[in-house]
Amino acid sequence: MEESTTIWIEKYRPRTLSDMVGQKDIVSRLQSYLQTKTLPHLLFTGSAGIGKTTAAVALAREFYGDTWQMNFRELNASDERGIDVVRNQIKQFARTTALGGASFKILFLDEADALTPDAQAALRRTMENYAQNCRFILSCNYSSKIIDPIQSRCAIYRFRPLDPEAIAEEIRRIASAEKISVSPDAIDAMVYIAQGDMRKAINALQGAALLSDDISGEMVYAITSNARPDEIAALIDVVLAGDFERAEGVLHELLTGRGIAPNELLTQCYRALVAAPIDRLLKVELISHLGEADFRLSEGATSDIQMEALLARCVLSARMHGALPPGG
Repeated sequence: MEESTTIWIEKYRPRTLSDMVGQKDIVSRLQSYLQTKTLPHLLFTGSAGIGKTTAAVALAREFYGDTWQMNFRELNASDERGIDVVRNQIKQFARTTALGGASFKILFLDEADALTPDAQAALRRTMENYAQNCRFILSCNYSSKIIDPIQSRCAIYRFRPLDPEAIAEEIRRIASAEKISVSPDAIDAMVYIAQGDMRKAINALQGAALLSDDISGEMVYAITSNARPDEIAALIDVVLAGDFERAEGVLHELLTGRGIAPNELLTQCYRALVAAPIDRLLKVELISHLGEADFRLSEGATSDIQMEALLARCVLSARMHGALPPGG
C-alpha cells in the first residue's frame, strides 16, 4: 500500500449526487432540481457524517459545472455565531450577482444551529431580501434549534444515519482502491463503530491501514479505542449476576488497560442494553442509571467514582428485580 498524507474522507468524498451511497430518496429529490434548473432555500438536518455537506457541494458542482467555485460559498456558523457574520460576510455574498451566466448563487451555511437567535433573525431577513440573487442551503444537527421563520422558508431534508449496507459498500470500495485486504469481521467492526456515520468508518479504515495491509476486526477495535460487543455483553452479564468485584475488574481493564473513554463505554453499554433480552422494568432502571452517570460526567464529575457508582446501582437493581437470589 502506498503511504499518503491524503485524508481519505476528502479523497473519497463523492463528487456528484449519483456517487453518494445511502440517502437515495433525498438524492433523487435533489437531482430533480438539476433537471428543472430551479432551487428553493434548503435545510439539511441530521447527525454528523451522513452526507449533508457532501450533498450540498455535489449539488453545486452539478448545478454550475466549471463555474461552481465562483457561485458557491461555504461558511461554518460555529466559527462566528453572532449577528456580525450575517450582516457582513453572508449579506455581502448574497447581494452580488451570480457569475458565468448563472441565475443565482448558492451559500451553504454549515452548523447553522450554532447561530444565535438574533443572528438567525438577521439571516431570515437576508434570505428574503436577496432571494433573487442567492439561494441558501442550511445544515444543522438539530432542526429544533432553527427558528420557525427560517424553517418555513426552506424545503427541509432530514438525513438519516447511513444503514450498515451503505457503509460496508463504501468500505469495500475504498479498500479495493487502496489495495488493502479487509476481513468481514473488520467490516462488521467499522459498521458497529460508525453507528451510521461514514466519516467514523472511513477514519477507522485509514487508521488501521497505516498499521497493516491486512485489516482484522481486533485491529479496528484497538485503534479506535472501542470495546468489542462481546466484551460489553460480558460486562453486563457480570453485573446482572451481582458479582460487583468481578465487574470492577472488567471495568478497570476496559477503562485503564484498553484506554476506552468512560463516555464511549456508556454509549456502548446503552446500545447493548437496548437489545438485551432482559426484564423490561430492569432494562428501564439500568438505562436510567446510564443516563444519570452520563449526565454527571458531562457536568464534570470524577469519572472513576461515577463509573463505580454506576456498577453499584446496576447490581442493586438486578438484585431487586430478582436477576439473582438475595445475598447471591
